[in-house]
Amino acid sequence: MGLLIVGSLALDTVITPFDKVEGALGGSATYISLAASYFSGPVELVGVVGNDFPDEYVRMLEDHGVDLEGLQKEEGKTFRWGGKYHYDLNVRDTLFTDLNVFEKFDPVIPEKFKKSKYVCLGNIDPTLQLKVLEQMIEPQLVVCDTMNYWIEGKKEELLQLLKRVDVLIINDSETRLLVQEPNLIKASKMIMDLGPQTLIIKKGEHGAMLFTDETIFSAPAYPMEMIYDPTGAGDSFAGGFTGYLFKTRDLSPNNLKSAVIYGSSMASFCVEKFSTKGLEELSYLQIQDRYREFLNISRIDETE
Repeated sequence: MGLLIVGSLALDTVITPFDKVEGALGGSATYISLAASYFSGPVELVGVVGNDFPDEYVRMLEDHGVDLEGLQKEEGKTFRWGGKYHYDLNVRDTLFTDLNVFEKFDPVIPEKFKKSKYVCLGNIDPTLQLKVLEQMIEPQLVVCDTMNYWIEGKKEELLQLLKRVDVLIINDSETRLLVQEPNLIKASKMIMDLGPQTLIIKKGEHGAMLFTDETIFSAPAYPMEMIYDPTGAGDSFAGGFTGYLFKTRDLSPNNLKSAVIYGSSMASFCVEKFSTKGLEELSYLQIQDRYREFLNISRIDETE
């Protein structure tokens, strides 16, 4: 039984002030799976692609130990997305979104995946996320991502989903939108009342915050000299976070804090290159070194 990841696979066109790529590998399930693959296996992916999806991307995922039995291949084109980033890389214009075969995605969980105890639901329609959970047999940890599009368009379905979610990962604006509360501390308590025992609020270049009933923890962002492509950073965070928890099987407050740092570490590798290139050729030693660097920049030595 492995770590089950359900989400999108995409072919992205990304334009930044530094360069441009077309037909690059993307999608929430892709980034989550690659980031998680460095911590433990097997990683089990469920998603859909068209018959234009390059074989080299399939091989790369398999080389990282990603079990693709749940990857559906349909007649038609793969989900395609295009975005343009400005010099402030927090500002992005969506150029196009062509759902293609993803528009009719019906997540069917293979029998051998149904007993997976850890589940990470990438940012897809909450109706589909619920459908995944209905096929699972007593998962121990469900991690979920969502976005403002679903908060605004399918809030009732999302609220039903949150009753079955253990960890919700969203950004600060989505947090405020979900419960109509500007104060993040108050908003976090309101969201945990909806179901999740743990909330992680991503704050981009300002790091991430972890909330539980007993804990508030703020992790810094890694000080990057150059960010080439922010696409997939949040999904890479989710993959590192969930992958580390799956490896350790430890949901204690201190280990959740460590998981946040590992998530931030994987996100920092992701943004160093375009598409998934920053995640494709890492070693566990590099990840450990980045983790220790995170600890060093956030540690204070007490003085008398």
